[in-house]
Amino acid sequence: MIFVTGATGFLGRNLCKHLVNQGYKLRALIRPTSDATFLNDLGVDVVVGDLCDETVVQVALDGCEQVIHAAANFRLWGASETFEIANVLGTNNLLKAASMTNVRQFVHISTIIVVGPQPRNTIITEQIPCTPYPGDHYACTKLKAEKLALSYLNRGLNVVVLRLGALYGPWGHYAFNRLFFEEFLNGWRVQVNRGRHITFPCYVGDAVVAIELALRNAHIDQKYNICGKCMTHSEINTIVSQLAGKGHWRINLSKNVMVSYAHILELLARFTRREPFYPLNLVPYVFEDWIVSTEKACNELGFVPTSFAEGAKRTLEWYKSINFQ
Repeated sequence: MIFVTGATGFLGRNLCKHLVNQGYKLRALIRPTSDATFLNDLGVDVVVGDLCDETVVQVALDGCEQVIHAAANFRLWGASETFEIANVLGTNNLLKAASMTNVRQFVHISTIIVVGPQPRNTIITEQIPCTPYPGDHYACTKLKAEKLALSYLNRGLNVVVLRLGALYGPWGHYAFNRLFFEEFLNGWRVQVNRGRHITFPCYVGDAVVAIELALRNAHIDQKYNICGKCMTHSEINTIVSQLAGKGHWRINLSKNVMVSYAHILELLARFTRREPFYPLNLVPYVFEDWIVSTEKACNELGFVPTSFAEGAKRTLEWYKSINFQ
């Protein structure tokens, strides 16, 4: 039995469907407010509770031999406390419970951004030291969570860390999906700094397969970068335009203009208390180059990334299937 957290999220939804189709038996911990319909349809054993409840987590892990910890609070805006509770406290509770049960492997889902922005032309491998404060609340708490997970190696827990790139694909509506697919499909034709910055797209289907490979092939105490070919924003925009059958033109805006715009939206958010359309925390994602090597995952796990053209094609087909306008 595999215990899965984050099962109702973007990654989790794709993950559970894939693993069930491959014949794995799953148990998922979901919050009381989450819709478990699709998990029930898949035959997943559902436990309702919260990662911050140590007793619930301990009971839920009973009989599970492997854990995939995919739950996280991934937002580009919000109070630091919400990230600490979800990403650090929740992770610690799960690790503590796993170390006291028969769990033999713990696959911790992290993110490449824990390394923080790097000097220009740096190739980000798993050996690159993480900066002490890699960015926003999400990045900082995910780094804390990753360090916590690896610290449990000293307590006999077999921990493997997968650092994912910018996820995109079916069932996604945030971050990469929104910036490169949804805004474009809705007629928002903006490109910053002529699209020259490099990003690290990760097709959600690749992330799912990488997790399965880690369950079978990963070495203890290892970190693996998981993403597709790193590409400029301009290259991504061109492919999405071609596949969508729409014009390639974009309005080019400078960093100064976009950051000023984000500052105004952040000020307004103090009154609306809602995440701004462009939060300032987007800056390191959009205005830094992320050049990532996945050589280690390819060599040790057998990871083979999907081309962006193919991943984008599947993503656009999904948007069409849900009549996205």
